[in-house]
Amino acid sequence: MSSEQIIASLKELVATPENPGKVLTDPADLDNYGKDWTKIYPPKPLAIVLPKTTEQVQALVKFANENQVALVPSGGRTGLSAGAVAANGEVVVAFDNMNQILDFNASDRTVRCQAGVITEQLQTFAEENDLYYPVDFASAGSSQLGGNLSTNAGGIKVIRWGMSRDWVAGLKVVTGKGDVLDLNKDLAKNNTGYDLRHLFIGAEGTLGFITEATMKLTRKPDDLTVLVLGLGDLTNTMDVLQAFQKKLDLTAYEFFSHQAMGHVLAHGQVQAPFETEAPYYALLEFEAVSDQVMDDAMALFEQCVEEGWVLDGVISQSETQANNLWQLRERISESIAPRIPYKNDISVVVSRVPGFLQEIDSVVTEHYPDFEIIWFGHIGDGNLHLNILKPEAMAKEDFFEKCQQVNRWVFEIVERYQGSVSAEHGVGMTKKAYLQYTRSDAEIAYLRGIKQVFDPNNIMNPGKIFD
Repeated sequence: MSSEQIIASLKELVATPENPGKVLTDPADLDNYGKDWTKIYPPKPLAIVLPKTTEQVQALVKFANENQVALVPSGGRTGLSAGAVAANGEVVVAFDNMNQILDFNASDRTVRCQAGVITEQLQTFAEENDLYYPVDFASAGSSQLGGNLSTNAGGIKVIRWGMSRDWVAGLKVVTGKGDVLDLNKDLAKNNTGYDLRHLFIGAEGTLGFITEATMKLTRKPDDLTVLVLGLGDLTNTMDVLQAFQKKLDLTAYEFFSHQAMGHVLAHGQVQAPFETEAPYYALLEFEAVSDQVMDDAMALFEQCVEEGWVLDGVISQSETQANNLWQLRERISESIAPRIPYKNDISVVVSRVPGFLQEIDSVVTEHYPDFEIIWFGHIGDGNLHLNILKPEAMAKEDFFEKCQQVNRWVFEIVERYQGSVSAEHGVGMTKKAYLQYTRSDAEIAYLRGIKQVFDPNNIMNPGKIFD
C-alpha cells in the first residue's frame, strides 16, 4: 500500500460515529508525537493516530498485521530511552484521547483507567477520594499511565511503595496479533499459571498496547516531612540511610551533587536550604505522625552531625516548606536541559552505590576533564542518574559520539557491579546496544522468543529493546 492509501485506511478505522478518533499528518504534529525527551533520533513518522477505544486500537493492530505497517505507542512522551520515537516511517498510536477514569471501587481501593490518563490526574482522583497513588516523579504532570506501565516507571517513592508494577490489579491489552486480553481481572489472589500482566509491564509496547489498567490505591500518608542534609562524603549517604532506617520508615531517600544544586539555584525560583556548602546532599522524607517520630528524627540528625557524616541540615516545618525543599531535587532536570545533557539511568544494589558512583566519576573525569558531570538520583533504591553536560563550544554530534565511548566504560562498570543499564526508563533505542551488560545471552534469547509469541509479524514498536 502507498502512504496515501495507508493514511486513508487509518482514517476509516477510527471513524467510529460514537467515538471518532483522529489521524494527524501535519508536520508539526508528526514532530510532536514522533519523539520523546531524547534528542538523538529525529522523528519521521508516517502519521499519528489518536484512537478513542480499545476496539479502535484492536482494528489498527489487525490492519497493521495485514499490511506490514509498524506501530509505535506514544504516551506523555517523557521517556529518556527513545522508546516512543518513530524514526523510520512508522504510524504512531497516541493515547492522549483515551484519558478517562472509567470506574472506582472504594471497597477494593481500585480505580480503572484508560491508558492516556495523566499520572497527576490519577493522583488527584485518589486524593479526592481520601486515598493515595504513591508512584511519583517529576514528569507526573504530563506522563501517561500506559507509558508508565510500559516502562515500569519508578520515581521518588520506590523505597517505600515500590515500582509501577506493584500497583497494577489488572490490565486490558491488545496483543501484537490483535487479540484483546483482560489480564488478572483485578484479583488480589489468582494463582492460575503465568501472570501475563507482568510481561506487558516494562515491555515498552513491543508485545502489545496497554489500553486500560486497574490501579490499586492506598491510604494517604500523614504529615510528610522533608529533611535535607549536607554530606561530607559520598559514603556518608549509606551511613545516614542506615541510621535513619533503624528508627524511621522513609518514604523517599534522594541525593544530588553540589554541581546539581548549583544549576537549580542558578535557574531561579529555589533558594539554598542552608548556608553551608557540601559536596553532596541527601533528601529524606518520612511521615511525622507523632511528636515521638519528630524527636527521633532530630536525635538521628544530631547523631549524624556528631559522627561527622552531616555538615548541616534543615527540616520542613510546614507542607509548603516541604514542597519547596523537594524543588531542590525535582528541578534538576529542567535546570540542566539547556546544556543538552547526555543521560544515563543506571542502578546497583543500594549498598554498592558509593563505590560504583566513584568509579564511574573517575573514569569519565579522567578521559574527558572538560565534561561537567551532574549526579542525582534515587539513592535509597540504588538508582543513579548520570548526566554529562555538553561543552558549549562542542558540536552536538561530536558530543554524542564521545558519549558513546563513555557508555562503554560506564556499562563495563555496571556489568562488574551486576547492575542495570536502565533502572527505570526502559531500553528503547538508546540502551539497545548495551542490553548484554545486564542480560545474559540466554535471557535475551527468551525475550526474543516471548516477542515472537505475542508479535509474530514484528509490527509492535519494532527496533526497540532489540533488533
